[in-house]
Amino acid sequence: MDRYVGVDAHAETCTLAVVGPSGRRLTSKVVETNGQALVEAIRSIPGRVHLCLEEGTQSAWLHEILEPEVSEIAVVSPPETRGAKDDLRDAWSRAEELRVGAIRTRVYKAPKHWAALRSAATTYRMATQDVVRVKNRLKAVLRGRGILADAGVYERKSRGKWLQELPPAGHRPAAEWLGRELDQLVPLREEAEGWLLKEAKAHSIIKKLSTAPGLGPLRTAQLAAIVITPHRFRTRRQFWSYCGLAIVTRSSSDWVPGQNGKWTRAVVRQTRGLNRKRQPVLKAVFKGAATTVITQLREHPLHMDYERMLQSGIKPNLAKLTLARRIAAIVLSMWKREEVYDPERHKPVIAKS
Repeated sequence: MDRYVGVDAHAETCTLAVVGPSGRRLTSKVVETNGQALVEAIRSIPGRVHLCLEEGTQSAWLHEILEPEVSEIAVVSPPETRGAKDDLRDAWSRAEELRVGAIRTRVYKAPKHWAALRSAATTYRMATQDVVRVKNRLKAVLRGRGILADAGVYERKSRGKWLQELPPAGHRPAAEWLGRELDQLVPLREEAEGWLLKEAKAHSIIKKLSTAPGLGPLRTAQLAAIVITPHRFRTRRQFWSYCGLAIVTRSSSDWVPGQNGKWTRAVVRQTRGLNRKRQPVLKAVFKGAATTVITQLREHPLHMDYERMLQSGIKPNLAKLTLARRIAAIVLSMWKREEVYDPERHKPVIAKS
C-alpha cells in the first residue's frame, strides 16, 4: 500500500503528514529535527513511502538521510500561495501534490560524491560577492565626494593617494575601514579559489569541458558543481532556460483568416526579454565566456561569427546573447559525449544567401 508523506521542515521541528492512495488523510506528527528521529518516524509508516519536502536550507541534508528509507523522494519549489498558512497545512499540500502528480518544479539534488565540489563552489561564490560588495562601497565613498578613482584604490600600496583627497573627519576613516576589510577578504577569496580548483581535479569531466571557448578552470568548476549531469536536460533549449538564456515570447490572437479562406497563424509574437527564473551563476558563466571570446579570441570562428552578426545589423547585446547560447549548446553536447572541444565539429552554421 502506498503512503504519501509531506514534510514541512524547520530548525527545531519537522511536521509530517501522511496521505493514503485515495487522498484520505491518515495521520500527522511533529518530529524533532534530528536525523535519527526522522528516520525512525519514516520507518514507522507502513507500505511504500513516497516523500515530498520543500526546497530550503535543510533540504539537501534531509534528502541525503531519508532517500534510502523511501521508495520515492521529491524536493520541490512550491508556488506562492495566499490565505491561511501553517506547518501542517503545508505538509498536507506537499503530500497531496505528490499523490496526484501536481508538482510543478522539482529541485535536483546532487549525489554525495559531488558535495565537496559544490561546497567549494559555494564558498568561492560567496567570497567573490563579498569582495565585489566591499569594492563597490569603497568606490561609493569616494564618488560621494566627487572623486573618480581608478582600480588603484583597491590596492593597499596605491590607496593612500585617493584617501588623502577625502575630508579627514567622517569620510576618510570610513574609506580606511573599508580598505582594511578589502585587504582581509582578498586573500580569503584566493584561498577559496585554490580550494575550488583542487576539488575540480577529482572530476575528469571538468578538464574536458575547460577546452570549450571562453571557459577556463574556474568557470568550468562552477558549471559542473551546479549542473552535475547534462542528462538532466533533454534539449539545449531546456538548458538555455535553466541558464537564463531563454527568450520569453508573448502572443495573442494567433490565428487570422487567409486569402484562401483557411485560418493561418498570424505573426504577432513579441519578445519580453530573457527568462527570470534561472540559475544566476550559470548565466554569468556563459555570458563571461562570450565576453572572453569577443575580447580575447579574435581569431576564433565564434568571434568571426560574432563580427558577421554585427555587420548584418544585429545589436551587440543580442549578438553577445547568441554567442553565449551557442557556447552553452556546445558545452552541453561536449558533456553528453564526454569529449573535448573540436572547432571543426562545433563549427557555427552560416546561413547561405
